[in-house]
Amino acid sequence: SPMAQPLGVPSTMAARMKPCVVRRGDGREQHGLAASCLRELPGPALTDGRPITLVLAEDGTIVDDEDYFLCLPSNTKFVALAKGERWSGRSAGNEPADEVDSGAERWRQLARQLRGDLSNIILMSEEDLQVLIDVPRSDLAEELAQSQAKTQVLQDTLQQVLDRREEERQSKQLLELYVEALKNEDNVLSKVAESESVPRKEMDVVDTGTSSAGTSARTALSDQICAVLKEKPAPELCLDSRTLELVVKEDTQALAAALSWDKQKAEAVQQACDQELSKRLQQVQTLHSLRSTSRGKKALPCGDGLSSKRKK
Repeated sequence: SPMAQPLGVPSTMAARMKPCVVRRGDGREQHGLAASCLRELPGPALTDGRPITLVLAEDGTIVDDEDYFLCLPSNTKFVALAKGERWSGRSAGNEPADEVDSGAERWRQLARQLRGDLSNIILMSEEDLQVLIDVPRSDLAEELAQSQAKTQVLQDTLQQVLDRREEERQSKQLLELYVEALKNEDNVLSKVAESESVPRKEMDVVDTGTSSAGTSARTALSDQICAVLKEKPAPELCLDSRTLELVVKEDTQALAAALSWDKQKAEAVQQACDQELSKRLQQVQTLHSLRSTSRGKKALPCGDGLSSKRKK
């Protein structure tokens, strides 16, 4: 039967009412409803006056944001969970489990993750990224409720993330080879130095003590950071961004003395740290750009009650 227009909702909202299917948490009762906003779901027939939590029947995602609800496609299936109830795959109804897990539906699950929060891109595997890249643009745009132009930007960004991961893998391998080559070079130089240091052995002992005392005063890096720089291959991949910045800003001569390296090797490590830091900042900038695109969606107001709740 037609749903009466709720008080406080403009008449123009009637044209935007969305058909939905809501199921009780026990899976025994299912209702078809039309709603223009989240607070109209699931209806008194399903709640019995009890507080409930709405989740997506397909994967259990909690739906408590109005903007997110407005982006969901028509005929989305929900599960109304009463206090103490938990979502499980059985809550979704009688659909076969392999239908949800099939390759045809997988990209929709991934797209739903992005629709909830674009930062999930960072958490996705390379295989998941490739799945979304291969989805036809028109299909992905429809699932995300975005224009094809914005969807193309998103898919281009996914490809860039995938490319950067491959570049990082190759760079790490090259850096490991480079570090190994430096170690071999150091071994050769050490043997040459030992053969030439016999007449100056006593002087070297004195100089070493003086140098060690000066190193502690000159470098601001902790022993732990120095240990990582000395012992880890491609150490810039192990350090956080703040530490990378400390290494980059450190005096090269002081860094070389602290690590017992020559200046050229210290410069190479600082350059690698600088590149890694720049790459991470670029990723953050890309993420902020993606979030700005996501927030550009027009939010449809749904009564004073919801507005007051969201302002808290």
